[in-house]
Amino acid sequence: MKIVVIGAGAWGTALAISAARSPRHQVTLWARDAALLQSLQTGRANPRYLPGVALPDSLLLAGGGEESLDQAIAGQDLIIMATPVSAARGLLHRLQHASVPLAWLSKGFEAPLSPAPSSESFGLLVHEIRAQVAINLRAGVLSGPSFALEVARGQPTALVAASEHAEVRDALVAAFHSSTLRVYANDDIVGVEVGGAVKNVLAIATGLCDGLQLGLNARAALITRGLAEMTRLGVALGARAETFTGLSGLGDLVLTATGDLSRNRKVGLLLAQGHSLDEAVGSLGHVAEGVYCARTVVQRAASLGVDMPIAQSVVALLDGQLKPAEAVATLMGRGPTAELA
Repeated sequence: MKIVVIGAGAWGTALAISAARSPRHQVTLWARDAALLQSLQTGRANPRYLPGVALPDSLLLAGGGEESLDQAIAGQDLIIMATPVSAARGLLHRLQHASVPLAWLSKGFEAPLSPAPSSESFGLLVHEIRAQVAINLRAGVLSGPSFALEVARGQPTALVAASEHAEVRDALVAAFHSSTLRVYANDDIVGVEVGGAVKNVLAIATGLCDGLQLGLNARAALITRGLAEMTRLGVALGARAETFTGLSGLGDLVLTATGDLSRNRKVGLLLAQGHSLDEAVGSLGHVAEGVYCARTVVQRAASLGVDMPIAQSVVALLDGQLKPAEAVATLMGRGPTAELA
């Protein structure tokens, strides 16, 4: 199979490395930035994002400018978008006439297109963006509990290939399923995308909890109640509840909320230590999608009548309306309610 991965950040590079290890595939990694492309070609590594991991000799490199993208996707069997959510709309519009399956790796909501919140201006999940700008594209998402560095190292990982199109699910399984990377198919793209987006917001809350040294009881409660919030929002958007007990729901939430490689968790830890939001985000060197999509999560939940108190507290914390200890006090001060209500 011929595969092109658009975007040479951590996750795009890691998946390209994983697929290129198979003799069955010809994999091209496309980098927008000319300087990054030069570094990849010279050092056969991506030390900024994946220190200590060499690129396979078989991995092809391309890029350095928008004009090279058309050449990179020509003749491919599968297109992978490894870009932030903020770049999804423009890239999907550009690729709307692609005749082969396409999948994105990004997790989160697009920033609202208009500044004032309304029923028409909520930020969208990527499958909703595709429905607006590339309706005929056969597309899906590859998601699940996965740190890029571990995938690049060949450590055991399981992912979910989600799409309404069986052809896309099959292509993703064929491209990435291997002895170290298991890929499960799922047709509930709404649930898989909601899980991938909301877990980033909840990971900020869990990092805050751990940074304040509230204990393991508090962490377990936060993750469990966070899963309930995620499920309520997903079901309201049309997802199946059982999706959230799987890899892209519970699995990704546990990993992102507790793993030391989690950028969103680190934001919460730094906020608990007294750092400003700008300082926390600036120290990462990577995108923390939870920071940028938290408000959209809360807005969409409110529009659907879905209660998400943990996500609401994260937004208040990020906006400077609550201090870390106050956010915890707000959650603990809520009145009693039935667990499964």
